[in-house]
Amino acid sequence: MCGLAGLARTDGGALSPDADGLLRRMAHAVTHRGPDERELLRSGPVGLAFTRLSLVDPAAGSQPLHSPDGSVVLIANGEVYNHRELAAALPAGSRPRTGSDCEVLVHLYQHKGLGFLDDVRGMFSIVLWDRKLNRLVLARDRFGVKPLFFHRNRERIVFGSEMKALFEDPACPRELDWDGALTDQAINGALEFSEGMQKTWFRGIETVPPGTIRTVDLDDGSISDHVYWSFPNAGEYRDDLSAEEFIEEYAGLLSASVAECETSDAELGLFLSGGVDSAAIAALSTVRPRTFTALNGSTLANRDAEYGHRAAELLGLANHQVLFDTAQVPSAEEWKSLLWLLESPQCGPEIYYKRELYRFVKARFPEIKGMLLGGGADEFNGGYSVSMSSDGGWEQFMANIGGMALRDHLHRNRGAAAWWDQSALPLIRAEVLRGGAPPEDPYERFLRWKYRDVQQYNCWHEDRTAAGSGIEARVPFLDHRLVELSVRVPPALRERLIWDKRILRDGLDGVLPQEFIHRPKVPFFYGDGVHHTYRTFAAMLAADGDALLDEALSGPRAKEYIDADNARATLRALQDDPSSGHVEFLLRVVNLGLLEQMAGQPPRPPVEATWGPVPTELPVSDWESESAAVEARVLLHPQLHDALVPAFDDSVLLLSDRRDPLVRYVIVDGEIEYVIDGEETPAWQRLLDAVDGQRGLGELLAAAGCAIADVEEPLLQSVEFGVLTLAEPASAG
Repeated sequence: MCGLAGLARTDGGALSPDADGLLRRMAHAVTHRGPDERELLRSGPVGLAFTRLSLVDPAAGSQPLHSPDGSVVLIANGEVYNHRELAAALPAGSRPRTGSDCEVLVHLYQHKGLGFLDDVRGMFSIVLWDRKLNRLVLARDRFGVKPLFFHRNRERIVFGSEMKALFEDPACPRELDWDGALTDQAINGALEFSEGMQKTWFRGIETVPPGTIRTVDLDDGSISDHVYWSFPNAGEYRDDLSAEEFIEEYAGLLSASVAECETSDAELGLFLSGGVDSAAIAALSTVRPRTFTALNGSTLANRDAEYGHRAAELLGLANHQVLFDTAQVPSAEEWKSLLWLLESPQCGPEIYYKRELYRFVKARFPEIKGMLLGGGADEFNGGYSVSMSSDGGWEQFMANIGGMALRDHLHRNRGAAAWWDQSALPLIRAEVLRGGAPPEDPYERFLRWKYRDVQQYNCWHEDRTAAGSGIEARVPFLDHRLVELSVRVPPALRERLIWDKRILRDGLDGVLPQEFIHRPKVPFFYGDGVHHTYRTFAAMLAADGDALLDEALSGPRAKEYIDADNARATLRALQDDPSSGHVEFLLRVVNLGLLEQMAGQPPRPPVEATWGPVPTELPVSDWESESAAVEARVLLHPQLHDALVPAFDDSVLLLSDRRDPLVRYVIVDGEIEYVIDGEETPAWQRLLDAVDGQRGLGELLAAAGCAIADVEEPLLQSVEFGVLTLAEPASAG
């Protein structure tokens, strides 16, 4: 993983020496991506800046790389996993002179021209200068794992791994694209399919499309594209394989991809959630990496932290539980530093925890320069089929995504759309809504949506959170051979192979124990423990009198687009009840407001940013015997004992229902927040009735006729939510 930046004249002229200062500033903007080495080159119309993270051939892998005759100059970010295989197939006299995995690209280009990436496996962004043809060649891998942005005007083009490098050029626009962002499905969460190019979120800034080689003629500025790989088209099925053969081939390709992603002369780690994806990588790994698991209220509740510990223990791998207790709230400055590192309004809780995991790794294990990830599996092998089925089966999943596929027609044909808007079971056939357009396979639309989603969100944030600590993220599930196999499963075999990721799970038989193979997919922080995460980020937005929210609302365009009163009301609701909405939607609006101001006055580069304390580890030897202590530490639960005196907070009232003597209403600040049904939770209702702010917990339990085990969970939750307080008894003296 490295940082790329540079500029080139596109009017046939040469760069002046003044460009050197800009190149230095651009390099500094992306120094976090490559802390090991920096090189600058200015020659003729081209200036290149390169910052290196050395994972392969640390001694001799410096860049820029040059062809033997000097006619081709290249800088690259990423890894060419099959570089040895490619080098061995080169003609005699064209063999690389170093062990760098990227040098082979220079020779491939000289040998094959724009076909030089056809057989390359890896993740990469490339800037190549062909002196003979006086053209600049920009290219990215098939999924856009590695970023490459650019801005061009009539005189020149500027480019870089991150947009902050482009913003060092005074001629580069710095205007947030409010309209494009607010109407993008990735931001507004509309239940419809979104395809096409990913957004950069800023006007005038473009990104090189994945699977594409973009050439820029430096004599006249003209641009042309050569697409060397496309997402498989509809109907390109593999009808030659049985279900069992699909599973066998998938398992073999995954094993090969893990092995290729482990190519490194530096130590690698693994983020291990205990889900089947990361557990599979752990089991298939041959380098026996250290593993790291996020331990917070959400991963405690959904058992990701526990399963991460157990998977590592089973496989004999070291596991580090990185602690985020419920009192840990990011400061406004930390959040803005993270947002500027990311440069995307999609910055949210998942990204915060990922970034903090990397900071822990960097501080504790600086020798680790690469991180294996389980990301990118769910999108193409059925990882969302169960959750998108509304608790139904495959047919319901297909019906639901079929409804999403119709949303395009609902927008275009508002008259016929009324039949869908007014009834859960439309009485008019879908053909009427489509207006004669041929029917589509909704699953293929779903896959194309996920291909775009992987570029816009997954690859973007995985790259940036790792890059912020000078670590390279590696994603074995985004091997194009794996994805091509999954998406070419014919319709007749989809339910057998794609429902609940059977193509992966069945292929792991004998590799992982059944409890890991069949463990249901759980989201990173959604589910039973989501309120812990939502409460944390609502507290961040509300800190210091809503300071972060107010800052986001203060920009000139933010005032035009954001309803400030509703934003504040949303925050109040999330504070009172974290389950009242989705904190991510509020964060996205806040992020847009902050990015507007950051673009106008760019903050210090990430390498100079101020961050909070590095997270700490909570050592766990045996989860089963230590689970109570782990929970108490994460959730900051008080140690319960008989002398503690429960009392209602001053803002709370407990009211009875005259019509139903078993129902109680918990009123917070004059509004009903919780309803207690004594028929469902009789012990809890009786205990609340007994609370008087005077008697200790032991007396109250006796009065309610129950044991602590009967009420412990709701009691601790009530303390966490501020409904009850627990105080030590006043001393007698």
